[in-house]
Amino acid sequence: MAFLKYFIITGTSRGLGESIVKQLLDKNNTLFCISRKQNNELKDIASQRGINLYYFSCDLQKNEEIEKVMERIFSSIDFSNAEGIFLINNAGVIEPIKPIGKANTRELTESVHVNLLAPMIISTYFIRHTSEFATKKVIVNISSGAANKPRHGWAAYSSSKAGIDMFTKTVGLEQEAAEHPVEIISFSPGVMDTDMQGVIRTAKKEDFTDVERFIEFNEKGTLRSPDFISSVILDLIFNQQIINGQVYDIKSFI
Repeated sequence: MAFLKYFIITGTSRGLGESIVKQLLDKNNTLFCISRKQNNELKDIASQRGINLYYFSCDLQKNEEIEKVMERIFSSIDFSNAEGIFLINNAGVIEPIKPIGKANTRELTESVHVNLLAPMIISTYFIRHTSEFATKKVIVNISSGAANKPRHGWAAYSSSKAGIDMFTKTVGLEQEAAEHPVEIISFSPGVMDTDMQGVIRTAKKEDFTDVERFIEFNEKGTLRSPDFISSVILDLIFNQQIINGQVYDIKSFI
């Protein structure tokens, strides 16, 4: 019997999520991709290579959609041949980029829902459905340096990323008491050349006082590629001894 690795990855339509999936396109891997929009390029490559890749269109602002998708995914996993089960909570939104007082209730709710609540719900399903299995089980939450450094206009984003780091630390602590523990980490990728950076560069100066610094990152070519970040994350979870509940930063790997 061939042993397989199973991967659940959110935010795979572009950026870091897309890059991670590309690096995992292997016949020994089964990929469950969750995003609002499907990535047809990834589907075509997987189809041509005979790789199991399944797409689930899901609005991470809607709890009932998340729950339905997670139930469908875990009913599809054959635990008898699972060499490892991995969850990468990558999906995130930077908006609203504006000071508190200017952001409205809907914007704040969407930010916290996608960046913090959705990963918490998905991780809950992951831990619940894998609790009886002794196979390798890893959750990676994509964090941000913004979790530790306040920036004018990023109150929602920074707060939600700080929340995901504390969630990671707490679940890591809880898993120490589990019979078959899940390993959970946060990973801060630093500044990457993604669409999110494009959104940041279009912010108004009065809403985001550091906007010129981020424009300079792009102009000077200092943004790291998603492919590089992906390779670091995958090497970390496959080849290194990770510390449960740890918050990792790309600066430690370069």
